[in-house]
Amino acid sequence: MIGRKKEIEELQRLYDDGRAELVAIYGRRRIGKTFLVDETFAGRITFRHAGLSPVGEEPKGLLSKQLQNFYHSLLLSGMGETEKPSSWMDAFFLLEKYLQERDDDSRQLIFLDELPWMDTPRSGFMSAFESFWNNWACHRKNVMVIVCGSASSWIQDKLINNHGGLYNRVTYEIKLLPFTLRECEDFYKERRVQFSRYDIAQSYMILGGVPYYLGYMDGQLSLPQNVDHLFFTKSARLSDEYDRLFLSLFTSPDLVKSIIELLYKRNSGYTRKEIVEKLGISDNGRLTQNLKALLASDFVVRYVPFGEGKRNERYKLVDPFCLFYLHFVAGKKKESHYWENHQTTQPVVVWRGIAFENVCLHHVDQIKKALGVVGVASENSVWTGMNEEGEGMQIDLVINRKDNVINLCEMKYYGGDFTVDKTYYKELLKRQTYLSGQVSPRTSVRNTLVTTFGLTRNEYGTAFSNVVTLDDLFCEI
Repeated sequence: MIGRKKEIEELQRLYDDGRAELVAIYGRRRIGKTFLVDETFAGRITFRHAGLSPVGEEPKGLLSKQLQNFYHSLLLSGMGETEKPSSWMDAFFLLEKYLQERDDDSRQLIFLDELPWMDTPRSGFMSAFESFWNNWACHRKNVMVIVCGSASSWIQDKLINNHGGLYNRVTYEIKLLPFTLRECEDFYKERRVQFSRYDIAQSYMILGGVPYYLGYMDGQLSLPQNVDHLFFTKSARLSDEYDRLFLSLFTSPDLVKSIIELLYKRNSGYTRKEIVEKLGISDNGRLTQNLKALLASDFVVRYVPFGEGKRNERYKLVDPFCLFYLHFVAGKKKESHYWENHQTTQPVVVWRGIAFENVCLHHVDQIKKALGVVGVASENSVWTGMNEEGEGMQIDLVINRKDNVINLCEMKYYGGDFTVDKTYYKELLKRQTYLSGQVSPRTSVRNTLVTTFGLTRNEYGTAFSNVVTLDDLFCEI
C-alpha cells in the first residue's frame, strides 16, 4: 500500500494490544478509508457491514432497508437463519449473539463502514450502538470495532465528541488525509504512470491527493490527455463527481454547494457575515453545522488574516477538485480535447499560478522543512493590506513563526527558473519594508520564494532570503 505507514502501524498495534478498542476512521469521500482497513486486516475481519447510501432514497422506508441490509451481512458472515430485526436494538443483539457463538478468545474484528448512513432520522441507531458498545463490546478484551464514515462532522459530533453515553468511548481516531505530492509520486510509480514532478504538481492542482481520482490516470496517456478523459469527453469519468460529493456527505447539499461556489469567487475567502449577506441566508445553527462539516471534510479552511482579529476570521475554499471543476467544467460546453488544446492559453496559465498557491498551502510542513524550521511552531495565514500610497498588497502565505521570523511566501509556477526584474524587486522590498513597520522590532520579515525549479541569479534575486523549489515540496515529513 502506498503511504498510510503510520496509520497501518497504529491499527496493527491496536489489534495486538489485547484490549477492547473502538476506532473511528474518517475523511472525505474517495480518500481510501475502506481500502486501508481491507488491506491492513485482509482475512482477519470477523464481521463487516456497510451502510446503505441514502442518496436517491425516500426517507420513509429507509430504516427498514438499512436493517434488512444489516441482516443480510450477518447471514453472509455465517449466522444461521433467524427472525429479521425490526429495530437497531434487535440488530445489534443479533450481532452480539453471532460473535459470542464464534468466540474462541482470538481477536474479533468488527468493521462498520459508512456508519453515518445507518443513522437515519428517528431510527434509534445511536442508542442501539451505544448499548452495543457500553453493555457488551467494551467488556470483551478480544473485541475491536472499527467504524468509518465520509461524513466527517458526523463522526466527530456523534462519536469522538459525544457528550452522552459514548462520551470518551472512542479509544483511537484516524483522520485520513489526502496524499502529499511525495505519496502521489509513489502512487504513480506503483501504477507505472510516468509523470514528471512538474506534471505531478499539475495533477495535484486538479485532483488533489485523492487516491481514487489518481487511480484513473492511464500510464499510456499524457497528463493533458488524461485530464480530457476525466473531465471533458462526452462520457468523462468525473463529470458527475462534483454533485455526488455533496449528495453523499451533507444533509443540505444545495446550501453547501452554494457556500462552496461563493467561496470559489474570492481566493482569500469570505467572513461568516459576508457569506450570510451574499447568499441571503440566516445566520443560524444550520449554517454553523454546514461550515463545520466543510471544515471537517477539508474542503474549506478557516483562518484569521495576518494582523487582524478573530472577528475577521475567513473561510477559504482549498479543495483542488472543486476549484478546478468550478473553474473549467461547471456550466461549460464539453470539448473532447479541451485541455490538450488550451495548455498555453492565458486562462490556463493564470489558473496554474493560483492553483500552485493552493498546492503550497497543502504543503506548508514541507516548506518549513526546506527552511530548516520544521520543529518551530507557526501560524499560517494570508495578508492583504494597503500602503501609505494607497496601493493594494497581498501575500497568499504568511508563515508567522514563534522564533520571531515571518516568511512572506511568493509562489511562482514556472517552466524554468524564475527571474526577478527591477520592477518586481522594488515591489518586494516595498512590501517587506511596510510589513516590517507593522510588527515588533524584534521580528525579522523575510521574502521567501516557492517556485518550480529555482531562481535566476541576477542583481535583483537578492530580494529573496530563501528559495524553496518543487523538489522540496516532494520531501517526506
